[in-house]
Amino acid sequence: MFSFVTLPSIISKYGVFNSSFAKISPKNIEPHCTVYNPNANKGLVYFYTYLKDLLSGTGFLEVTSLFYGYYTIDDVWLSMLEYNLPLAYLLATFAYLALSLLWIIKRSVAGFKQNLVHNEDQFQSYCNKVFAGWDFCITDANAARLKHRSLQYELKTDLEEERMKQKIADRTMKEKLRIYSLRIFINIIVIAVLSGCFYSIYRATVFSQENSSDISSLDFQANLLVQYLPSIVITLANIIAPQIFSFLIRFEDYSPAFEIRLTLMRCVFMRLANIGVLLFSLWSHISYCATVECKACGYNYELYPCWESEVGQEMYKLMIFDFIIIIAVTLFWDFPRKLLVTHCSCKLVQWCGLQEFGISDNVLEIIYGQTICWIGTFFSPLLPAIATIKYFIIFYIKKISLIHTRKPAARPIRASSSNFFFLVVLLIGLVLAFIPLGISIAQIPSSKACGPFRNFDTSWAVVPATVLGFPTGLQQVLYGITSEAFAVPFFMVICLVMVYFIALAGAHKRVVEQLREQLVMESRDKLFLIRKITEAQGHP
Repeated sequence: MFSFVTLPSIISKYGVFNSSFAKISPKNIEPHCTVYNPNANKGLVYFYTYLKDLLSGTGFLEVTSLFYGYYTIDDVWLSMLEYNLPLAYLLATFAYLALSLLWIIKRSVAGFKQNLVHNEDQFQSYCNKVFAGWDFCITDANAARLKHRSLQYELKTDLEEERMKQKIADRTMKEKLRIYSLRIFINIIVIAVLSGCFYSIYRATVFSQENSSDISSLDFQANLLVQYLPSIVITLANIIAPQIFSFLIRFEDYSPAFEIRLTLMRCVFMRLANIGVLLFSLWSHISYCATVECKACGYNYELYPCWESEVGQEMYKLMIFDFIIIIAVTLFWDFPRKLLVTHCSCKLVQWCGLQEFGISDNVLEIIYGQTICWIGTFFSPLLPAIATIKYFIIFYIKKISLIHTRKPAARPIRASSSNFFFLVVLLIGLVLAFIPLGISIAQIPSSKACGPFRNFDTSWAVVPATVLGFPTGLQQVLYGITSEAFAVPFFMVICLVMVYFIALAGAHKRVVEQLREQLVMESRDKLFLIRKITEAQGHP
């Protein structure tokens, strides 16, 4: 985004390149739709107003290259070459989403193969842990103790899963009805908690959007609180709801491994759905039109003259607030708790002990931030740079906190399955990013007062407009590729290829089973020969 969008815009504004407006004239655009003046003279501005703007992305920050509204150049000319900035903006968005998808799928396939090998034969898993699970390169006593605990936990987990399978097989009909009824009741509670979180986020977003402009700029605390109200509610939901899920899962009588996965899936759904509810709340206000003038623009031009920048500001605030919360928890919770445990002999403090370092929780925080980055990059092209700086700092903060204030988790997750699971969760976050971006690009009318797509009905309209400038032969080829006559046979070929690979995988699986049976038979033959040799040596 920086190379193909931000850099050409910046250098063209300094006269290095010549810039011009698009040749395509706007369609049915009223003059009132093009009014957007974020630099309106506000008179005397207090210093803390700049701090508020820095935290919320408003004011002076709104007109910088950080947000969508800055990019008002349509074409850049270098000698005889024309650079179509709106098309570059759209293609760069598709490029980073496609590259992310390919990278995640590639990593997921490798993790799936490893997970499949580890879960194929439980007896083989026991043998690997008992006879080949120790790392002889370990020389530190603490590392050895952690390795002991890890192996011990994995063996306990395997045995617990076997016990749970036997317990499930031995359940009577009365016990099955009881446990299923209890699970249905607990899932109803989970749905109620999620619904409460979603409704709270929706109401907070509505209140923030309706009252952010009514509060006087002199009231710094109230203005900042209203601006950050959706982010605060989302963060509280991300903290409180997982604690409720962890408490309820104990009564559902699942195996330890499935218990961890179900809890994580609920937390993932809650975190990612919170972003979806926030975006739905914003777009319900953006698309709400009660007057003829508003319907002529296609969006609420009075509250959102540049609605893409408004969405970018919300993603920016989520990113900044998440960063502030992580630092605040480390400074004002982890280190004071470490000091209390170290220097206080109170039984309650010693019973609580140090905070455990949950790998899954920290990875989910990164996935949450990455999803925000994917969604917000279209509306705030420099958001990935902020995310990079943020996680560079957070890495060292987490490292210091891990070494000095945390203890290992009592129930570590399986390394063989966690990599694949986290990549699947990351893939879910990417799919979630596709949905709002697709709606924004293809359905919602683009702002007519700002941005590179202000002369188009929607952001996607730049593609057919560009195709119209191609030679006739190339246009016919592109229209043929996008037609149903090409799509239906292509879909059928893809289905046949998928059926072939599924059949090939089934054949490979049968070969593996036959080879495994052959190994078992060979081992029995060896045992038989050893027994015969022993009998012959014992009876000459």
